[in-house]
Amino acid sequence: MYKTIVNEQAMEIAFENEVIKIDGKTYEWDMVEIGNKSFHVIHKNKSYRAEVLAFNKQEKALTVRINGSKYNVEVKDKLDLLLERLGMDKLAANEVKDIKAPMPGLVLDILVNEGDEVKKGDQVMILEAMKMENVLKSPGDGTVKSIKVKKGEGVDKNQVMILF
Repeated sequence: MYKTIVNEQAMEIAFENEVIKIDGKTYEWDMVEIGNKSFHVIHKNKSYRAEVLAFNKQEKALTVRINGSKYNVEVKDKLDLLLERLGMDKLAANEVKDIKAPMPGLVLDILVNEGDEVKKGDQVMILEAMKMENVLKSPGDGTVKSIKVKKGEGVDKNQVMILF
């Protein structure tokens, strides 16, 4: 049994072979994969084309298009629901402690200063590795406590560059 949120509407879903139960109501369907992330579904003699447009495994969220309509889906299993009930679902999700170098490289630019507030996804640094510029983004919300590298400095893999 999974709790899902589809376009902000909550529902419970259970899968059993070619049967799906949504909020206790049973639906029989037949599904065939017709391409990469693309499916053909038949339900009550009606044909549907479903495509997975985006999938975020970490957040257990996906965007699907069914016959031209887009749906944003979040999936929570029993463990996710238990953590949510205990208030532990968001404890570590947005807490940032540091940013480490994902690979050896050269710091081209530092886009934040000590004391700056950053949000998840904000650009914080540009690192050159293998002749490519890589924009490093904040993995969560936080305040920059210390910057451990300088522009033009070389870094090793897993070297701490920014502390939060």
